Amino acid sequence: MLQAEIHTAKGLMKVNFYEEDAPNTVANFVKLAKEGYYNGLAFHRVIPNFVIQGGCPFSKDMNDPRVGTGGPGYKINCELTGGNQHHDRGVLSMAHAGRNTGGSQFFICHSRENTAHLDRNHTCFGKVFEGLDVIDDIRAGDSIEKIVIIES
Repeated sequence: MLQAEIHTAKGLMKVNFYEEDAPNTVANFVKLAKEGYYNGLAFHRVIPNFVIQGGCPFSKDMNDPRVGTGGPGYKINCELTGGNQHHDRGVLSMAHAGRNTGGSQFFICHSRENTAHLDRNHTCFGKVFEGLDVIDDIRAGDSIEKIVIIES
């Protein structure tokens, strides 16, 4: 069972991954996290009662006009047919610029209220099970200090 710890200045979020439902998306995120890809990046997009989004490599400098447009240099396919493809509070999902264009950017949902339209359009690949209050405290520009992968 894989888990992640997302360390931020606002606190720690612990995530359980949906390994059976989105194995390639989980593997991609785990690979990037283990490489330190996310360390020092910002949550560059925060929309209250919707999502917090991070994972853009240009967000190390929030004044870079490319913030929100970057990725790891490759694209991954969406995985939309498995279970757990519901954007509830705390769900970790892959951001993209159109079907099968995800890479490193991800978002975490604030609530179910404004996210139902994302179901089976964006790949849900995990869920915050501890530190849900941190989601509400994150503001645009807040840093992802590091993401630690725990294999048990």
